[in-house]
Amino acid sequence: MVMPNIAAFIAWGLLTALFIGPGWLNGATPETPDRPAFDGRFAPDSWVAQIGGWGDFADGGIVGPAITFLLPLLIGYTGGYMLYKTRGGVVGAIATIGVITGAGIPMFIGAMIMGPLGGWTMKKLDALWDGKIRPGFEMLVNNFSAGIWGAILAFGAFFGIAPIVEWLTGRLGDGVGWLVENNLLPATSILVEPAKVLFLNNAINHGVFTPLGSAESQETGRSLLFLIEANPGPGLGLLLAFAVAGVGVARASAPGAIIVQFLGGIHEIYFPYVLAKPRLIIALILGGATGVLTNVLFDSGLVGPAAPGSIFAVLTMTAPGSHLGVILSVLLSAAVTFVVAAFLLRIDKNKDLDLEAATAQMESNKGRKSSVAGMLTGAAAAATGPIRNIVFACDAGMGSSAMGASVLRRKVQAAGLTDVTVVNKAISDLTDTYDLVVTHQDLTERARQRTGSAIHVSVDNFMASPRYDEVVELVSERNGALVPAGGHATPSHAAPAAAAPVAAATSTSDSVLDRSSIVLTGTATTREGAIEEAGNLLVAVGSATPAYVAAMHEREASVSTFMGEGLAIPHGTNEAKGEVSRTAVSFVRYPQGLDWGGERVTFVIAIAASGDEHLALLQQLAGAFLDADSVARLENATSVDEVKAVLDA
Repeated sequence: MVMPNIAAFIAWGLLTALFIGPGWLNGATPETPDRPAFDGRFAPDSWVAQIGGWGDFADGGIVGPAITFLLPLLIGYTGGYMLYKTRGGVVGAIATIGVITGAGIPMFIGAMIMGPLGGWTMKKLDALWDGKIRPGFEMLVNNFSAGIWGAILAFGAFFGIAPIVEWLTGRLGDGVGWLVENNLLPATSILVEPAKVLFLNNAINHGVFTPLGSAESQETGRSLLFLIEANPGPGLGLLLAFAVAGVGVARASAPGAIIVQFLGGIHEIYFPYVLAKPRLIIALILGGATGVLTNVLFDSGLVGPAAPGSIFAVLTMTAPGSHLGVILSVLLSAAVTFVVAAFLLRIDKNKDLDLEAATAQMESNKGRKSSVAGMLTGAAAAATGPIRNIVFACDAGMGSSAMGASVLRRKVQAAGLTDVTVVNKAISDLTDTYDLVVTHQDLTERARQRTGSAIHVSVDNFMASPRYDEVVELVSERNGALVPAGGHATPSHAAPAAAAPVAAATSTSDSVLDRSSIVLTGTATTREGAIEEAGNLLVAVGSATPAYVAAMHEREASVSTFMGEGLAIPHGTNEAKGEVSRTAVSFVRYPQGLDWGGERVTFVIAIAASGDEHLALLQQLAGAFLDADSVARLENATSVDEVKAVLDA
């Protein structure tokens, strides 16, 4: 719940660094709290005062409301969204406002409770009357049920949850205070460092240290709690020890891992080293404790969470006046970890280190494939192994990706690569289980975040991209196939054979493409008008609501649905699938052509999909628009029957 909103925490931390306590734009200090909020160095006094100065940041400025309302509401919305998409997110946010206003402290933990609770309970309530609402009353029931239930949850959170969480947060704060008073705060590394390796780091850092650190930073302008888990020093020291005293693959991979961990902030890269040599946890604990002790002695800290735990993020979030202490805490923790880890490696009689097994164990602890651990085993299996499953991904997984997947699937099958599957998915539904991912060039980075270990290929033309042939060649090479010059690939272990025929798609145009949804001469003159015209045909046959047409415009604003070959396939966003009652397709031809974001479009085929019924038709469309004769027949068609004859072929 916290990780997707780290950008907001960073923004709040930067504002804190500028305007709270001895901030860069704040003339006040803890020793002189009555000093004016601004001493004339950078900006007009009135401007700084509006953002928040010493003693005034909680009364109408940016910093106070951000930590009190913005951050908890984002967490609550995210928690609800994870369980019930947008509807769950909205109810989760409504429930969160109750716990926010019912307590006198920032309600991060309360938001982590109420957000998921709101989403889960709303999902269960909707299931009670699913399919029982009379036609025409769906919107009324949906809106009022969510509003009423959200209000009930907010009321309960205000009087029930807020006091409990406030008490619990107070006790946690007292515990941290007791550790500080008794000089025992460095001892937290005994729990934190092993927990990181077992993938409890986010739970500890963002579930405990971030809420407590944010409250402390709000009061003092900094908190060392932000750096207990996020300090990159221990990981750096461990990897340096392997680079100097390690052997084999571990020693060879350590320098690259240092870049990922220390500069990139991805700490999980060093977890397999510890899992393979558990005694090294001693070095991490001693190094972590050294870093905490250094920050205690120098009274240094960060203004907000450093996520990811990169040295760049740490220095960016360092509070004014704390740079010496923070830098020393990183360097000293790295030095202590290095010395202890190198010593343990030198005296270890068993020099073997099975990083591959340790990486598998780490991924098992994590519950999913690691996007960075592949480099530990020398080049990642995905980088050299066979390619068995390919996914074409787009925003909604409905039109663009389905068409692209159909074209690529034909080429893969024609190359005789019968052991390779090609599917299409929405980016939000991707998991890191695919060997190769194809996306529009504007979406590649989003897809890479979900499938970091896969090979990624970007295209700018869904119908006739030259990258498809490159993919086929790559798959043929990886899978041990032979590609004769100018010919098709055939498996190396089999005799050359004729290209496998493309499986014929069962015609479904009668069920998804109504005759009334075929227009031979469209009236629109712009891309927006064409989307509206094609979308209204879907509404007219009862397939979708007007809200879905609005979502089609939203989808187009994100990434163009131009397919190539004079074809555009507009469709709604993944979130708008709830506005679709049944799968349908509309066909509009513009004989004079129209401009589609700089491309000429003659055919607009709009899609509203509730299931997979449209995929067979899209496969037929891919075949038709890759055939010059079929395109010519569509351009010259004078009746609806002629259009259907081409699409049904």
